[in-house]
Amino acid sequence: MAMAARKIRRPFFSRSVHHVAPELIGATLLIGGVGGRIVEVEAYHHTDPAAHSFNGQTPRNAVMFGPPGYAYVYRSYGIHWCLNFVCEPAGSASAVLIRAVEPVEGLAQMRRRRGLSDERLLCSGPGRLAEAMGVTIAHNGLALDKLPFELYAREQEPEIATGIRIGITKAADLPWRYGLKGSRYLSKPFASR
Repeated sequence: MAMAARKIRRPFFSRSVHHVAPELIGATLLIGGVGGRIVEVEAYHHTDPAAHSFNGQTPRNAVMFGPPGYAYVYRSYGIHWCLNFVCEPAGSASAVLIRAVEPVEGLAQMRRRRGLSDERLLCSGPGRLAEAMGVTIAHNGLALDKLPFELYAREQEPEIATGIRIGITKAADLPWRYGLKGSRYLSKPFASR
């Protein structure tokens, strides 16, 4: 990992979730030195019925209502942790779900955590990614520009695929899923257009 890459700071996230989400494709995410290139994300806006913040603030989603540039971590289906990046000014309660990462750093640790060796399956899905990268509720509310998080801007603009989000029933037709076109590390391929 070339450490000369530009670090992403909290102000990056103070913009519309719809601008931030596609710009995260190709960025490098490390947590405790483990991670890789972000290849798939989904945007969730506070006006969106699928967003956790849609019905207002609760103890679970309180981080979403705070300032941008912080991690929002929740448990999905009572099983998997999921990592989100809070976006937009405080009170907006919008976030980007990190769905898939191409593993680059700390592969041995990721394989151990996941109990498998297939590199393609280590981080292809939000639950898999969280397990491989060691994400837990302890990461909820942490600043994204301070350790254990390291975020580096992409060095070139990638070709981005867009499509509908996965595994939701509300607002399921919105094209707010973004991915690195042709990546073999996506959680699910994008429909051809």
